[in-house]
Amino acid sequence: MDVSHLLSDRRTFLAGAAALGLSACGAGGKAGRTKLVLGDQVHLLQSKAEAAGALGNLSYDIEWANFVGAAPLLEALNAGAVDTAPAGDLPVILAAAAGVPLKIIAGAVSSTRDIGIIVPPGSSIRRIADLVGHRVIVSSARGSISHYLLLEALKEAKVDRRRVDIGFMLPNDAAAAFAAGRIDAWATFGTYQIAAEQRGARLLRDGQGINTGLTLIAASQAALDDTGKRAALRDILGRLRIASQWAQAHPGDYAALFSRQTGVDASLAKLIVDRQNPSLVPPTPAILQPLQRVVDRFHAEGELPVHIAVSNIVDPGVFPA
Repeated sequence: MDVSHLLSDRRTFLAGAAALGLSACGAGGKAGRTKLVLGDQVHLLQSKAEAAGALGNLSYDIEWANFVGAAPLLEALNAGAVDTAPAGDLPVILAAAAGVPLKIIAGAVSSTRDIGIIVPPGSSIRRIADLVGHRVIVSSARGSISHYLLLEALKEAKVDRRRVDIGFMLPNDAAAAFAAGRIDAWATFGTYQIAAEQRGARLLRDGQGINTGLTLIAASQAALDDTGKRAALRDILGRLRIASQWAQAHPGDYAALFSRQTGVDASLAKLIVDRQNPSLVPPTPAILQPLQRVVDRFHAEGELPVHIAVSNIVDPGVFPA
């Protein structure tokens, strides 16, 4: 199966990988030490870990690789350019369905308000049913959490999806198109959604009652099969758990650091942290059970090429006790 077709445009990934200098990530660290390349989105994991001071005295080397969305990040995982990929639940499932050798090693649950379908200020579109005949852009790819929200919202409103012009764009490109008025509606998430809302975008439907709110950390099977990397992954998860606990206890400090590292406005950073500040938890059946229901529905709609049993793509033994 063509993974690059399902996940992202491969040329986009290769350009990003070259810019990040990821081609040598399979090499060991200094003096033969184990090296992990940790995927990230919007510097969220890195900024949290650094804010908490959780990365001191490592017995292995780490390199952070930041991506603009789940699709190119999971493409990087498939290509061996990163060892881990934090992403929404459905992008990880789609990657697994496309044959990417990965396992879920951690999870976190955020507010389902952190995903939504928005329209520009002044738009005549007032409800989901009004999307008929309009162009709706999904970020970032087919099978994303935003795509699932849109399809379920259309079904909820009794709208045939074929009556809506659905397209797909990476978040940065979609944000520019939305701001320029080139698209009628945008199904997006997180930083991009909040930033657009702060500029006057109006929310039609958020993810409450539809999405799981799950963020997952996936690791490549190659990293898990490497004894040194597996031990390093266990240690880094423990540190990221401490970092998430610190961020929950110090939301103001974390928001200030997030603002400095990402360049977003301080008031916007506070809103982001209010919605995106969950604890890192092990991938237990209780945490992942809602995801199986979503997978079943997405497969029944024909949007998932093969059915996935979530329990088969989990490695529960990496997360520290």
